[in-house]
Amino acid sequence: MLARLHVRIAEWAADAVQILLAQARVPASELGLIAFPGQTIWHEPPLVSWQLGEPAVLAERFGVRVVSGFRARDVAAGGQGAPLVPMADVLLFAAATGPRVLLNLGGMANLTFVPQRAVEEGVLAFDTGPGVAVMDGLARLVDPRRSYDRDGRLAAQGVPDEAVVAELLADPFFATPPPKSTGRERFGDHYARALHERVPGMNGVATAVELTARSVSAAVGRWIPGGTEVVASGGGCHHPGLMASLEQHLAALPGAHPLRRFDDLFFPGDAKEAVAFALLGYLTLHGQPGNGAAATGARGPRVLGTVTPA
Repeated sequence: MLARLHVRIAEWAADAVQILLAQARVPASELGLIAFPGQTIWHEPPLVSWQLGEPAVLAERFGVRVVSGFRARDVAAGGQGAPLVPMADVLLFAAATGPRVLLNLGGMANLTFVPQRAVEEGVLAFDTGPGVAVMDGLARLVDPRRSYDRDGRLAAQGVPDEAVVAELLADPFFATPPPKSTGRERFGDHYARALHERVPGMNGVATAVELTARSVSAAVGRWIPGGTEVVASGGGCHHPGLMASLEQHLAALPGAHPLRRFDDLFFPGDAKEAVAFALLGYLTLHGQPGNGAAATGARGPRVLGTVTPA
């Protein structure tokens, strides 16, 4: 089953590339490379970070080099294998002058603090805890027809259980100093089910939203200089309740942290991670390191991934 899934994931990715090329009216002959991070099925640093997806499928379909397996080298060097987006944050998305936090509200939430664009000294990056994974899990338990809480409609009908949120925030992960990373092994469906049993229905969804907002803001308050603007991207930005709660908690921190949307400064934030991995693939082909060692905890900078020839 895993062997078949390994191929199918790559076929799905190839189909997505084909659709994107058609929509953008770009011929496959103009592709220089495909950066393919695969699909993580198990993340347990410092031992392993395991992704499925056969890069040869993409190389054969499009006749271009494919860079894949980005996380393995960082883990082998003692790192967490994540987050890897910070390199793009440093080179592309940091403020020209002054500090900025780039926040990704994906399945897990992670942030990159960059003192100044293209300056790696002082960069801090880490996972803060759950992003939308627990929220989505609660939404599916409340209404199996849903895959996530679209437009925050379920959470808007509930009230967060503040006592439960406070108890969940006592998890040692939240107070662990960076670098650190996490995944659905810790904050996944089993976590959502346990929360659903304690706080069922819409209140459970609202509680999960508040957990994400509070854990992100607590991480900013602990490790980021006051007043630093936070620029958010990722699926969580489409959840009005999460964004409102996050903005409120960030503003209440010492120095107040303004919250801005990545979309308003650059391009649609849903494309940010794709752009980041395209950059990592480019760096690999040119023999340049792609892991911020300060972000992952690796023993030093490493050229990431393996190259499948065209």
